[in-house]
Amino acid sequence: MIEAGLVVEGGGMRGVYAAGVLDFFMEKDLYFKNNYGVSAGACHLCSYLSKQHERAFRVNVNYLNDKRYCSLRSLIKTGDLFGAEMLYDIIPNQLDLFDYDTFNKNEANFYSVVTNINTGKPEYIKINDLKKDIIYIRASSSLPLLARNVKIEDNEYLDGGISDSIPIKKAIDDGNQKNVVILTRDETYRKSKSSLVPIMKMKYKKYPNLVNSISNRYIVYNQTLDFIKELEKSKDVFVIRPKKPVQIGRTEKNKEKLEALYKEGYNDAKDSYEELLKYLNK
Repeated sequence: MIEAGLVVEGGGMRGVYAAGVLDFFMEKDLYFKNNYGVSAGACHLCSYLSKQHERAFRVNVNYLNDKRYCSLRSLIKTGDLFGAEMLYDIIPNQLDLFDYDTFNKNEANFYSVVTNINTGKPEYIKINDLKKDIIYIRASSSLPLLARNVKIEDNEYLDGGISDSIPIKKAIDDGNQKNVVILTRDETYRKSKSSLVPIMKMKYKKYPNLVNSISNRYIVYNQTLDFIKELEKSKDVFVIRPKKPVQIGRTEKNKEKLEALYKEGYNDAKDSYEELLKYLNK
């Protein structure tokens, strides 16, 4: 296990790129001491840390036509576009089983990023027992407008990407002197202000701190990209990202497109492997 941090960005179905990278890492038995996942990135880290090769890809593509997985029907019926029961119970416990034992025996640290809707701030929840803590994975992936607030004990949470889409600063603050970051957008990408902010303000008017984080998300996101760029210049981070703009949305259902992006992630990891080892061993 490498004494370093691994940061995995989300992005809905674009996260299948990261699944490809992580599957290559598994083939090379490359694991990191500290792992940070946001939204889809947190979901894919579950399969990576349970050492289940290609499971993240299967979960992404095998149920595309199942209305329980992702559908307007699910949104109307449950309040979640991506069906929570399907994703966090039926699939891992009945259809494509999680290897909970392997995950729980893994000595790596895994933090799921969630956004507290009262404070609007990120929280980094350590996932110890995957079966018990999977609700934090769900919270990290619960997109505003497209998912219900996730109540855990006395707090309510939504998508971790609202407040910290790429937790590289958290990884550094935790003492990781070397960090690998998997992004799901190419180098030219910059986030624009969401056109849905006025709707968000109405929907979440009880949570002004959350609305503020949503409104400023694009600013924080782009600042983080600039920070990562500076780290790259000084060779203080290793980044794997798509080489060209990704033409896939958060809710993409085209299996061929998803498979192509998955293979792109796998091949990008393969192509950069020798360079990555030099970075980690320097």
